[in-house]
Formats: sequence, structure tokens, C-alpha cells
Amino acid sequence: MKKYMVVEKFKPGCIEANYERYNTQGRMFPDGLHYLNSWVNKELNVCYQLMESNNIELFYEWFKKWDDFVDFELVPLD
Repeated sequence: MKKYMVVEKFKPGCIEANYERYNTQGRMFPDGLHYLNSWVNKELNVCYQLMESNNIELFYEWFKKWDDFVDFELVPLD
């Protein structure tokens, strides 16, 4: 599987709502999108997630579920 770094930048004023959704619904990944690990910066406004998938389109499907709270950047890793 190909690995990717997902950079999540939380929109201002949305962190609490983001975590509320996460705590009630989980990450909501589509089948075929796999979480490996994540880190949050010290300001708690950017999350870096190491993930993998054979289908890049699954990321965009997942992003739509969170784009009201988060701006995403997808970085393919070699």
C-alpha cells in the first residue's frame, strides 16, 4: 500500500466541535483507507496523520466528512 501524510489544519473555533464528532462517530474512514499513527502540534491546531491506501480517491471521500472543521493537505510519501 502507498503511504501518505495527511496534514489537518483545524479551522478557527472548530476544535471542540471536531473532537465532539470524533468522540461520537470515530474517524469515519471509508473501507480501504488505513490509519497508522498521528501527532498534534503543541498549539493543538494541526494534526499530522500517517495513513495508507491503494486508492487515493478514498482520502477525498473522507475529507468531505470533516471539511466543515478542517482544511486538509495530502502528501504522498515515497
